[in-house]
Amino acid sequence: MTGRRQTRSTFLPRLLTRPVRAGALTTGVLVACASLATGCGIVPGATGGSGDDTITVMTWAPEDTDATNKPGMPAFAEAYARWVNSRGGINGRRLNVLTCNEQNDTVAAARCARRAVDERAVAVVGSYSQYADSFLPTLEAAGIPYIGGYGITNDEFTSPLSYPVNGGQPALLAGLGRTLADLCGPVTLVRPDTIVGDQLPPLLDSGLTAGGHAPAGDQRAAEAATAYDSQVGRALERATAEPGEEGCVVPALGDRTGTFMDSFRRARGDRSGVRTATVLGSVDQSTVDASGGGSGPYEGSYVTGWYPAAGDAAWDPMRKVIKEEAFGDNRIDAADAGVQTTWIAYTVFRQTVESLGDGEVTADTVSGALDGGLEVTTGGLTPTLRWKFQDELAAVGFPRLVNAHVTLQVVEKGRLVAARKGFTDVTKTLRHADL
Repeated sequence: MTGRRQTRSTFLPRLLTRPVRAGALTTGVLVACASLATGCGIVPGATGGSGDDTITVMTWAPEDTDATNKPGMPAFAEAYARWVNSRGGINGRRLNVLTCNEQNDTVAAARCARRAVDERAVAVVGSYSQYADSFLPTLEAAGIPYIGGYGITNDEFTSPLSYPVNGGQPALLAGLGRTLADLCGPVTLVRPDTIVGDQLPPLLDSGLTAGGHAPAGDQRAAEAATAYDSQVGRALERATAEPGEEGCVVPALGDRTGTFMDSFRRARGDRSGVRTATVLGSVDQSTVDASGGGSGPYEGSYVTGWYPAAGDAAWDPMRKVIKEEAFGDNRIDAADAGVQTTWIAYTVFRQTVESLGDGEVTADTVSGALDGGLEVTTGGLTPTLRWKFQDELAAVGFPRLVNAHVTLQVVEKGRLVAARKGFTDVTKTLRHADL
């Protein structure tokens, strides 16, 4: 592993026992406080923290780093709070959103989690971090639910206090592999030379082999490289090794996918039959626009996503929030998967609080409602969501993965549009994956 970034919290199956929630200790703590009168702190996750009927939550994401950045997620969370508060809050309670720059750093991620505890957040909502092993233990110890993380780490699909709204990278890559099995000759995956990157090949291969295709070639690349000429050269050589059966290249490099495609554009030459394909998060509409639109290297590329295409009418309520509360904020892009995930996560949180009626809103009651079988609808952006700890994918290490549906999009005339109507469920593919 020398010289490789030690990115942790990967898709490695890990069994967790359910922690005792902070709320479960509330009664005993209050009795002790009543008898001692002094010396007791405030119970983590209590509504408002001061009896003012304010609900505090936190949203974090990396900003201003050399790797993946998601500034639109906390920015949208703040806009959502302004929007919901202008309409009387949630069940009459004001929503207070705290934000934190996770910095793509394990220490910063842990610091954000400690702040969520200190500020008595009842949930962390719609956030992004690849350092789940740094923040989840802190949230679990305080009983704070993690709602709608980006799905980039295995821990998000194993922690009993995690409530993911999408299938993360496992679903995207399995779905992409299954699509490419019918369309491509040799497939080459170009992915980060990190611990997280090590988990991508078996996920893509699960879809390829389900479609009777050979596994993908695996090319490692530096996560923060400024050019990928050598990887492009090898991928093109493999894609054209068999005449009449041109292959596909799958860059899964996050924010560096655009850098890879710049190298690909220069080297591609007359090998126009070689297609590229990737997953949402590595590519979105703004990426396609910045690369030249219909004349750029993404034209014809397949992209798997968790949700409908950005132009779908199901996103109109989110776009309304952006128009009314964040118009002109260039951090927020309605086509960004992070912003979309944050919208869905806050939709989950809002319905959860509404289900509590006039009852107390604490970290414990929020997670209790979600664990109690609450069904959340998202206006067609996902299937109905309901979390059970032991679900269909528990056997392969994903007991909290409850939405394995993906969509297939394609870049046509510079626009990401639906290549296939509706969702594809890759639960069965993942269930038989060699992970």
